[in-house]
Amino acid sequence: MDKPVRIALFGIGKMGQNHLRILTMLKDVEIAFLYDTNMELCAEMSKKFDIKILENLDSDLLSCDGAIIVTPTFTHFDYINKVSDYVKNIFVEKPLTNTLESTQVIVDLAREKNLNIQVGFIERYNPAVITLKNILASSEQKIINIDFVRTNRTSSRITDVDVVIDLMIHDIDLALSFNGDVRDIYAHGVVIGDMIEYARACMIHENGAFSNIVASRITEKRIRQISITTHNEYIDCNLLRKEVFVDKQSVEQRLDNVSISANTETIEVRGQESLLSELIDFVKMCKNTPSPTNNRPNEKDGMKAMRVAHKIQDIIHNAHR
Repeated sequence: MDKPVRIALFGIGKMGQNHLRILTMLKDVEIAFLYDTNMELCAEMSKKFDIKILENLDSDLLSCDGAIIVTPTFTHFDYINKVSDYVKNIFVEKPLTNTLESTQVIVDLAREKNLNIQVGFIERYNPAVITLKNILASSEQKIINIDFVRTNRTSSRITDVDVVIDLMIHDIDLALSFNGDVRDIYAHGVVIGDMIEYARACMIHENGAFSNIVASRITEKRIRQISITTHNEYIDCNLLRKEVFVDKQSVEQRLDNVSISANTETIEVRGQESLLSELIDFVKMCKNTPSPTNNRPNEKDGMKAMRVAHKIQDIIHNAHR
């Protein structure tokens, strides 16, 4: 039997505890240690899951196959730098870092040290998104436009990054994965204090497709929606309910008149929890096993998304100066 993959977990706040829950479910994983600046929480989680707390960074990391960083965004850069001296397989929650400049430093570091970095763009593992991509691949339909809407009032508890980095960056990554590089960006938004809390962006891709993205921490209702227009189909995807609906144009003959009508097809979405799929993919990376979907987001994907996000932030802030 293969030895379990030993993984260090940095950060056990709300999202970190989700990672902890999933990791304890995986039979081929051993959590080497926990670490959080909140030592009281560390002690509580250590006792609950019978996992040791970090004692000595040097010696404890030497025995690890990988590290997962689920700490506040502004700390990502320092943690990646620290753990990269000991482990080459690193999972970092999105975004990779909090600035464009520090993200580039990490991209360079990954190349110099031959690191394997996975960025936590969890929506790539959402079964509804996977179903959506399969539909597009099988129909060979060219995308004309994609609309993304992502709102979450409760996300306002996150104060170290704005709504572009907190929420919109998920859909920026999806837009890039669907349609490739961006040629032009238009954006506007609402700035409260120094933070962008509502943002709307239009991205024109090199392939001619459009991506319209709305992200809000003002809106009370929680929404995760993708709508795609192709030449013959309109596809609605609800990421929260894991529902996909396809409206296909059909031609009906009525006497001497021709009318266009739409047939709606409901696509059954199957799949496991997105975070479970994401962490299974990270464990495979630690084992030097290819990603089953060949869709694992790396530091270069993190950089591409951050470059677009930074441009959107600049446009919005400049409009408010």
